[in-house]
Amino acid sequence: MVSRLRSTVLGLFSIFCFLSSLVSSAQVTSEIDTTKIRIGEQINYKINVEADSLALVVFPEGQTFMPLENVEALKIDTTKSEAKFLLSRIYKLTQFDSGVYTIPRQKIIIGEQPFFTDSLKVSVNTIEVDTTKQKLYDIKPIIEVEESGSDWWKWILIALFIIAVVAFLLYWFIWRTKPLTEEEEIALLPPYDRAKLALKKLDESQFLMRSEVKEYYSELTFIVRKYLDEKVYDRALESTTSELITRLNLLKDGNQIPLSKETILHIESILQRADLVKFAKSAPDTALAEMDKSTIDKAIDHVKVSLPEPSEEEKLLDQKYKEVQERKKKRAKIWITVGISVFLIIATFVGFGIKYGFSYVKDTIIGHESKELLEGNWVKSAYGFPPVWIETPIVLKRVDPQIPEEAKEKLNMTTFAYGTMLDVFSVVINTTTLKVPKQAPQGEKTENPTFDLLKVSEETIKGFEAKGASDITIKRDKFITPNNAEGLKTFGTLNLKGAETDNFVNAEYVLLCFSNENVLQQIVITWSKDDDYADEMIERIMNSVELKPEEPVEEKE
Repeated sequence: MVSRLRSTVLGLFSIFCFLSSLVSSAQVTSEIDTTKIRIGEQINYKINVEADSLALVVFPEGQTFMPLENVEALKIDTTKSEAKFLLSRIYKLTQFDSGVYTIPRQKIIIGEQPFFTDSLKVSVNTIEVDTTKQKLYDIKPIIEVEESGSDWWKWILIALFIIAVVAFLLYWFIWRTKPLTEEEEIALLPPYDRAKLALKKLDESQFLMRSEVKEYYSELTFIVRKYLDEKVYDRALESTTSELITRLNLLKDGNQIPLSKETILHIESILQRADLVKFAKSAPDTALAEMDKSTIDKAIDHVKVSLPEPSEEEKLLDQKYKEVQERKKKRAKIWITVGISVFLIIATFVGFGIKYGFSYVKDTIIGHESKELLEGNWVKSAYGFPPVWIETPIVLKRVDPQIPEEAKEKLNMTTFAYGTMLDVFSVVINTTTLKVPKQAPQGEKTENPTFDLLKVSEETIKGFEAKGASDITIKRDKFITPNNAEGLKTFGTLNLKGAETDNFVNAEYVLLCFSNENVLQQIVITWSKDDDYADEMIERIMNSVELKPEEPVEEKE
C-alpha cells in the first residue's frame, strides 16, 4: 500500500515538473496600442512569444481576427536573450462599422504545443461631423491618367533613317544626272567637230618634239579613219589602206559621195606613209608630218562639204530616236529601283524571319493582339480585399457581380476582369467574403465558416458550361504562390463559342482558388490554344500571383 502511494506521488510530481517545464520554456502574451478607435483607423495588435531557441513558432495567418479585418501583418521581430528567443509580430487591424468588438483568442503553435492569447475588446466609434462648421465639397471628377509611352517612336525613326539611306543611294547611283567627263562630252559632239578637236589636240601634243613620229601618224590616221567610218564607210577602221581607198573610189564612181579624185589621192598618200612609218620604221621629216596633218584637216573639210545636210525628216527621226532612248533609260531606272526595293524588303523579311521566326515578323508587321499585350507595359496591382496582387498586360476593371438578392445578406463579392470567355483571352479575379456575426450571443462561440475548394472548383466548371463552354477536360493540382500561399489549381481544355461567329474555338483555362477562413479568392484565365504568345503571358501572370506580398506595391485603381 505504501509503495503504491509512493509511486502515485512520484507520477504526479513528474507530471507537475513536465507542465512546469512547458510553462517556463514558452510564454505568450498579446497587447493592443488602444482600445478605442474611429471608423477606418488601425489598431496595432502585438503578439509576444518567449521560446526556446530550437523551438518552431507559428504565428496566426490570414483573417483570423474577425470581426476585425487584418490589413497587414508585419515581419516577425526576433531578439535573443540568453538561451531563449523573444519573438514579436504586429498585426494592423481595422473595422469600418461602429460598435464594440471582441478580438478572438489567437492560436500560436510552439513546437507541437498550441498556446492561446487572451481575447480583447475594442470600441469603434463614429466620426461626428458638424456640418455647420465643416465645409462640404462636391465629389472630385475622375482624373484621366496618360498611359506611359513606349519606344515605338524609336523604331519609326530607325525605319525612316533606313528608308532615307536607301532612297539616297538609289538617287545617287541611278536617278542623279551625273556630270559628264571630258571623254563623254567629246563623244556627244558631231563627228566633224570631234575630228577637228582631235586634230587640234594632236597639234598641241609633243609627239614631233620628242621624235615620236610613229605615235603621231597612228593618231593622225585614227582620226581620219574614225571620221570616214562615221560619215562615209562604216568599215573604215577595220579595213586596210588599199581596201579603204578602193571603197572610196567605188563610192565616188557610184556618185554616192562627191569626193574629188585629188582628195582621195591625198588620203591614200598619207595612209601609205603612215603604214611605212608603222611597219618599215621610216622616219619622215617633221615638216612633212605637219603638212600631212594639214592635208587631213582639209580632206575632212572637203568630206563635210561634199556630204549633204540631213533633211528635216531625218532630223525628226533622229530626235524621236533620242526620245525613245531616253524613255528606255528612264524605264530601266524604274525597274532597277523597284527591283532593288523588292529585294531589300524580301531580304529584310527573310533575315528577321531566320533570326526571330517568320510568324513573329509577320505578326509584327500586320499586328497581333496577344503579341501587343505580351510586349506592352504590364501593370502589377492589388484587387479586392484581402488583396490579390497580380501582374497583367492591362489593368483589370471592376465589374458588378450578379448576386441574387437572397445571397447579398450572406456574402459580399468583388469582381475585376479583362475580357470575357467570348473574347477567348480573359482574366477574372473574384473575392467572396461571407458575412459573419460581429458579436456572438453571450455564452456562444463564434465560428468562422470555411470553403471547400474542390466544391468551389466544381461549381465554377458548371458556370463555364452555363456560359456555352463544351468538351471541358479537368485536371487538378496543388498551387503555391511565390510567397507560399497554398491553393487549388484546376486546369484543362474547353471549346468556346467565338464572339463574332458561331464557330467554336479550342481554348485552355486555369482556375486558381484560395480560401482563408470566410474569404474565397478566385483567379480565372482563359486563352486560345492556337495562340503562340498566350503561353508566355499565362506563365508570367501565374508567377506574379501573391496574396500577401512582403513589400507593398503602389496600388493602381
